[in-house]
Amino acid sequence: MSQRVARKRGERVRAILTTAAELLGERGYEGVSLEDVADRLDVTKGSLYYYFASKDELVTAAIETLGTDWTDRLEALPAGGTPTDRLRALLREHIRIAVREYPAALRLFLVPDDWPEDQRARIKALRRRHDAVFRAVVEEGLRSGEFTVVAVDPTLQAMHAAMSQAPVWVRDDRGIDRLADTLMMLVGVVPVRPGSAG
Repeated sequence: MSQRVARKRGERVRAILTTAAELLGERGYEGVSLEDVADRLDVTKGSLYYYFASKDELVTAAIETLGTDWTDRLEALPAGGTPTDRLRALLREHIRIAVREYPAALRLFLVPDDWPEDQRARIKALRRRHDAVFRAVVEEGLRSGEFTVVAVDPTLQAMHAAMSQAPVWVRDDRGIDRLADTLMMLVGVVPVRPGSAG
């Protein structure tokens, strides 16, 4: 397979997975069929079978690809700096991805009870990995004395709940910064305003 053909195939698969994730986030597992995905992509249902043998295979691939890509990108952020710097960078990047790339698909990770057990289990595993990225920085900030929280678990739950609403609340970079600054206050970090002593 030539590089060009491989690249085009990769782009097509990514478009299918992103579209499936969006639809699943909008309608839930039972509310989406392969035909719905094909319609949104303006392709035939049969062309999807070239890439995925069944709805379950497509759903699993969409969950896996989206969840892994998202957390890989957060883990790839620079590790230097203070916990405050790193947590703000994590929050900004997570919100940016949610708002600009996967606004509807974010709801996929709310783990609805009516999904098949295999997919629910995989979503939970991906959420644990994602949570661990934030948890490590918050706990480091607590150890260093930079952060103050009542308890780590509710703090992280509040962060994730607020970030899941980012596509509804945020429209631009200024909104990303405002939401990130607001969420930093959950760990006791008050944003420094331009022109103020800091």
